[in-house]
Amino acid sequence: MSPRLRPVLMLVVAAGLIFGLSGRWTDPWLWAWLLVWTGGFAYGISTIGDDLARERFAPPEPGADRAALRFIRLTAIGHVVLGALDAGRWHLLPVPTPLRVAGLVGMALFGALVFKAMVANRFFSAVVRVQRERGHQVVDVGPYEMVRHPGYLGMILSVPCSGLVLGSWLAVGLALLYSALMLRRVVFEDGFLRTNLEGYAEYRTRVRYRLVPGLW
Repeated sequence: MSPRLRPVLMLVVAAGLIFGLSGRWTDPWLWAWLLVWTGGFAYGISTIGDDLARERFAPPEPGADRAALRFIRLTAIGHVVLGALDAGRWHLLPVPTPLRVAGLVGMALFGALVFKAMVANRFFSAVVRVQRERGHQVVDVGPYEMVRHPGYLGMILSVPCSGLVLGSWLAVGLALLYSALMLRRVVFEDGFLRTNLEGYAEYRTRVRYRLVPGLW
């Protein structure tokens, strides 16, 4: 399968999950959720090269953090499943409309940060590895001038917002677990790159913060 078709398939699966599990094919919130992510993926896919598309969506090796990555992916999928079931069928822990609006705005903004980081960094991989065959080097342009892991920042914030848009505090709770796993991945990857990527230790002295300028 072409690497560029993988995110399309991901969106098709996500659409099937939220509409099929919720049973609410005309729900405007679910359509808004899908359209925001579709727009982000369309922007990302259309602006990156084929080599980055392969690295991002079909990396050639599982990377140094493959066990943890499985849990990250499961929680990401799980928050969609829980959100669809709770909002459409269970109605256990609904989210008030004003918070769903805030979540939609946040999901769009923080999701845009993820794709902006992807466009700026031609080594933006799904796995933790040094891409020697692609001439891997430190990227310090765009959002990487301010923090060392802007893509992860976008992921950490956008997925809980996604849970809000889906309309379920159950989904938000699982999304927060996802964010905690991503925070651990930031620490792991930062240490891995410091040890294994030439120039990264010096980059850490110039860009001091991992995620939040002035804080961490």
